[in-house]
Amino acid sequence: MTTPAKEPFRGALSPVTEEVTAFDLPVTGTLPPELTGRFLRNGPNPLVPDDPRNHLFRGEGMVHGVRLRDGRAEWYRNRWVRSAAVSRALGERRRRGAAVARADISPNTHVVGHAGRTLALIESGFRPYELSQELETYGACDFDGSLPAGFTAHPKLDPETGELHAVAHATRFPFVQHLVVSPSGLVTSVVNVPAPHRPVMHDFGLTRRYVVLYDLPVVNSLAAAAAGEPMVYDWDDTRPARIGLLPRGGTEARWFEIEPCWVFHTLNAYDDGDRVVIDVIRYPRMFDGLRLDGNSLPTLDRWVVDTASGKVTETRLDDRPQEFPGVSPDRVSRPHRYGYAATVPDLHDYFGPHAYGSDAQAAGPVADDTLLKHDFTNGSTEVRSFRRGHYTAEPVFVPAASTRGEDDGWLLTYVYDPERGASDLVVLSAEDFTGAPVATVHLPARVPLGFHGSWIPDEA
Repeated sequence: MTTPAKEPFRGALSPVTEEVTAFDLPVTGTLPPELTGRFLRNGPNPLVPDDPRNHLFRGEGMVHGVRLRDGRAEWYRNRWVRSAAVSRALGERRRRGAAVARADISPNTHVVGHAGRTLALIESGFRPYELSQELETYGACDFDGSLPAGFTAHPKLDPETGELHAVAHATRFPFVQHLVVSPSGLVTSVVNVPAPHRPVMHDFGLTRRYVVLYDLPVVNSLAAAAAGEPMVYDWDDTRPARIGLLPRGGTEARWFEIEPCWVFHTLNAYDDGDRVVIDVIRYPRMFDGLRLDGNSLPTLDRWVVDTASGKVTETRLDDRPQEFPGVSPDRVSRPHRYGYAATVPDLHDYFGPHAYGSDAQAAGPVADDTLLKHDFTNGSTEVRSFRRGHYTAEPVFVPAASTRGEDDGWLLTYVYDPERGASDLVVLSAEDFTGAPVATVHLPARVPLGFHGSWIPDEA
């Protein structure tokens, strides 16, 4: 078993200690009036930063958000997600829905909008927590009693049907569970795919015909869970790596073996005749010995599954270390030309004593200042840097209503500005990726490097 190093939340990951509310934020440039909604981001922000059990995946969730309307930045807020434990630590009344001890967790991985709800998400069998429009916590959400157990941190919205798809896993599940949430917010389909070896499926792919499952050599370790280890994901050399194609509406997956690897995130997947194309961020190895450090760097790879021949072709698309990939939400499960990602530096020394230096505001080795725009038709990549000392993570694409082309829209991302000691919401033109920002909203606080977020437009 492993013992995590002390104080992993330093540098770009260093937590903020206060909840902030600010109105009428200053803006450089011009915010497109079409951007009417909220840009939200979730990530771990531990209440006790020096807890020796802290880990990159642990820590109470904090959602940061900016409200845009009529060309103005109306407000910025950051709020901890109130599980029962968080409410108790903050001296507040416990929220409803967090009475079950094993479900008392503060989701820290993603935040999405669906069926009028704002949902903070985490994996490993836990429920989402519902937030108000102003990011206050309502409590755990079970989709009006229709969610049988836990959810996922990486649901996928079908742009044609409006259905939200999820693949859930948990240490206690001898299966993985495909869930479909209707446009009205009820779970309408539950399929249990047998998996007695308890694989970790952090993400999955979705096409018009298939749910794409990743059964890789990383498993939920029952021994680590029983021992109370902070990390229960482990690399198992005895397990092969395989891709599963579960037909939508079906109950049995067809499996195809691939080279051993690990995938945190899918850029996109789509059908191409008898073939299924899957673009992923691939690590040759991960979680070896229950650790993140000492593993391997990620690349952008393409898997093509030929369902007629049973053959899988694996191709390297870009060898730059990168993460947090995405496409236009209109292209999810459909063929895409463009994809976006953030570059990431070497995580090997994440837990090392020399990893961050002494400046809590310094970017550190787990942050970088560069975004990538991939053109898969031309086989080219544009590189956008925000200058040394800045850090940015996941870019989120927001399509324009005009839809002149697939990249007609904006990329939104939070970028830390070391000169101000605070973060900005930067709005880029996706078509003019390397040009000057369309607008920059100057926030009154720093947004730590976290995980995932969403653009949630106002309801029509």
